[in-house]
Amino acid sequence: MQDTVKKIQIGQINAINRYPIKSLAGESLTSCAIEPYGLLGDRWGAFYDETKEGWSRFVTARNIPAMMSYQAKFMDGDIRVTSPDGREFGWDGQLLGDIQQLTETPIAMSRLKEPNPEDPRLMSVDAASILLVTDASLRQLEAQWGKDVDQRRFRGNFVVTLNADAPLEPEWIGSRLTIGDVRLQVDSLCERCVMITMDPDTLDKEPSLLKKVHQEFNTCLGAYASVISTGQIKIGDKVILESSATIAGQDN
Repeated sequence: MQDTVKKIQIGQINAINRYPIKSLAGESLTSCAIEPYGLLGDRWGAFYDETKEGWSRFVTARNIPAMMSYQAKFMDGDIRVTSPDGREFGWDGQLLGDIQQLTETPIAMSRLKEPNPEDPRLMSVDAASILLVTDASLRQLEAQWGKDVDQRRFRGNFVVTLNADAPLEPEWIGSRLTIGDVRLQVDSLCERCVMITMDPDTLDKEPSLLKKVHQEFNTCLGAYASVISTGQIKIGDKVILESSATIAGQDN
């Protein structure tokens, strides 16, 4: 028996999204750098409740929906945030004060993440991972839900336009992706929560969307991947799926 690697082009990158601050609106890019922890500048900061521990300490749009109306950008190592009424902030006490007005719960803000060669995961709020979603899954959801679906609801770093008959995200698990000069390991599916029910522009909630994802996708849509090798990814880059297969060998 021997292992072989099968490589197929499954599609191309048609959108790149970066979310510098957890639960704030992000930015659309035409290209990006991939570092060991993920997309450069992605999830570099968060708001949190100092009285709690673990994942429950993070203050997100689930607690304060209006957070999604603030847009964060990563600019040469700094974070700039624009409020819904156009005011500009850095990652500082003024921004904290503005967000604090949206809740009675006392909140704090994290330090911006700094590189740590011993543990690159510390650069990321969530995990050492990149989130990918496909247009095919989104279109399938649209057909089942009966309404248009904005890809921003799912906060994927990359949206992949799939070729006809290409496998969907659940079939990628355990495989590797090559995109440009970057290689990724596909680790797991993304389990969805109430965040997807909020319209990214109006903040109106559509609970039926999460219900439909639960019914039709077993609550998961999109895939998390970790970084094998770094590099650049740009709009239009081909997405190559590498999967291993074991075949029977023959003794000579």
